[in-house]
Amino acid sequence: MSKHFFIAGPCAIESEKITLQTAEKLARITEKYKIELIFKSSFDKANRTRLSSFRGVGLDEGLRILQKVKELFGFSLTTDIHLPEQAKPVSDVVDIIQIPAFLCRQTDLLVAAAKTSKTVNIKKGQFMAPWDMQYAAEKVILSGNDDVWITERGVSFGYNNLVVDFRSLRIMKPFAKKIVYDVTHSMQIPSRGGKSGGTKEFAGWLAFAAAAVGVDGLFFEVHPNPQEALSDASVMLSLDEFEKVIEPILAHWDITDSYENNP
Repeated sequence: MSKHFFIAGPCAIESEKITLQTAEKLARITEKYKIELIFKSSFDKANRTRLSSFRGVGLDEGLRILQKVKELFGFSLTTDIHLPEQAKPVSDVVDIIQIPAFLCRQTDLLVAAAKTSKTVNIKKGQFMAPWDMQYAAEKVILSGNDDVWITERGVSFGYNNLVVDFRSLRIMKPFAKKIVYDVTHSMQIPSRGGKSGGTKEFAGWLAFAAAAVGVDGLFFEVHPNPQEALSDASVMLSLDEFEKVIEPILAHWDITDSYENNP
């Protein structure tokens, strides 16, 4: 694992075609900029605002498509689980199991993920103080797995709004092996009028700030045609938009690494 890395992919697995199209372009970007990238997409989005919202292709089909991404492009993989019984089949395909923010305190889910011996990436709940994430991490560690990451994705600020306290990225560092900043979901305007919106025009600026604070990894949801995406359309970046922010992010990381090595 590189000192710094990216996590990227479509929010939900919509089809094999879109998933592979995205992975192919990300593979070219990875090679061009010599970066480490973990491919992410969800087989099920179980927390959509409306019952009628698109959720994904399901566990079996989703894992089949993710396995194909790994075979064709060599990416490490991550996806999220919502039920303890999903941990084992998911661990047979992916390298990092993601725990959704709304479920970050669900003990049975955390323990099941821990027992797979895979990396467990816990997304910090919108309702959680950063110092309280140590207890979520401890549930995994005390279950026999110390390979824990924590991802910041913003905190609720009144109704239907999120803000990011960048101090949290430093506060949580002692609790986990890696700290990730989820650029995409911190830009959400959650569930306003029955549908989540967002402010993706701030993506680059927030990513630069997180890199400057010393975060280990950055999470972007990307899509070939974000405006047509079936989930998180308002906050996903196009592949070209994602590529545009990479070099400035790498520059911020270089400056931060120099500062940390010479306090």
